[in-house]
Amino acid sequence: MTGEDVGRRRKGRPRGFEPTAALDAAMRLFWAEGFEAASIDQLSRATRMPRASLYQEYGGKAGLFLASVAHYAETRIAPVAAALGPSGALGNDLSAFFQAVIALATGDAATPGCLISCVLADSAGTNAVFRAELDQRFAALEARITARLVAEPWPAAAPDRAALAAMLAAVARGIMLRARSGAAPKALAPVADAAVASVLCLRAA
Repeated sequence: MTGEDVGRRRKGRPRGFEPTAALDAAMRLFWAEGFEAASIDQLSRATRMPRASLYQEYGGKAGLFLASVAHYAETRIAPVAAALGPSGALGNDLSAFFQAVIALATGDAATPGCLISCVLADSAGTNAVFRAELDQRFAALEARITARLVAEPWPAAAPDRAALAAMLAAVARGIMLRARSGAAPKALAPVADAAVASVLCLRAA
């Protein structure tokens, strides 16, 4: 896209449209309703954009969804990953991470679970673009967890740190899915505690 194209799109933005606020509104709608259920009309109202402007700005519903996923990763997932530190002992950092996961998944009854683990994963199906986006988002979190694990000394017989990170990320995604179905924090916390304890046992072996 050329600078001239971008300029034309910006000139067409409707009064009241603010990119960050619009993405946040679209993100919350997709998060609550799912990709398929969120209609263009609903998205247009939520973002305060006429249908024509929405298509001009994002190329359509799928483009707006991918932009919403990126916004979610920056504003919701980044703070969760930041809880890994390192800012203390490994057990404390992993516990802080899972506490942040549970808080994100259950903090708002209107948006339970995770936009990526629940909505994007559910929508990926045969959509190659969505599948690639899902793989990228999953890999990014696993890489962040791996980086935290490799900062620690481990016994020679311990499993590969990337494999442990994938396991922890899978537990986090499972927590998100259970929250989507209505599980409360008190039901999810023991799952997180068990995951942390298993990693610490492997490190101590």
